[in-house]
Amino acid sequence: MSLFDRSRMFKIHNILVLLCILLLTNHASGKSARYVSCGSVLKLMNSATKVRLHSHDVKYGTGSGQQSVTGVEEKDDSNSHWIIKGENGKQCTRGEPVSCGSIIRLGHLTTNKNLHSHLFASPISNKQEISAYGVNGDGDTGDNWKLICDGSFWERKQEVSLQHVDTNAYLGVSGRQFGRPISGQSEIIGESSLSSTSQWLAMEGLFIHKSEFDSRTVGHDPSEF
Repeated sequence: MSLFDRSRMFKIHNILVLLCILLLTNHASGKSARYVSCGSVLKLMNSATKVRLHSHDVKYGTGSGQQSVTGVEEKDDSNSHWIIKGENGKQCTRGEPVSCGSIIRLGHLTTNKNLHSHLFASPISNKQEISAYGVNGDGDTGDNWKLICDGSFWERKQEVSLQHVDTNAYLGVSGRQFGRPISGQSEIIGESSLSSTSQWLAMEGLFIHKSEFDSRTVGHDPSEF
């Protein structure tokens, strides 16, 4: 299969998943299941600033030049969905609760790149840059994040932090905003230590669980997450 065909298949798959999310968000939120699991697709909201983690096919004009990651206030923005995946080079089983302390990746649904960081300066505050990276969902160890939370598993209603494995920075929000072409969107950064702006909540999404994921998937092999 050519790279063009693979790319087209990923785009079709992502559109189908997004349609499922739009149809099932309210239904899923009414379930009694407590945990975020592998394969779930969700939005992450920063507890302090109330912006949701967002990306889009707009590259940074400085730093790495990779796809930008920002924060947006809109609840219904379609570019703020992220898939919970296993760490780079490993698999996680769809429907398994994500353990506190485990290493995960966050895959951006609409562009199929992974939440990423590295030792580049962020464009506004000169902190650590956060980007989206990879081809067809495959990147490198810079896509790995350690989940920091209390208890055994990531509970849907609890605040969590994400620590970048390669650099030890924490996913956060600088409080600064961009101008054109992404006017009003917040700068997402890597912070050197935990703070109020490095706490995140799982919000809208499709939460997959072992007892039900077979009926909600759209023909994607669980081993590919």
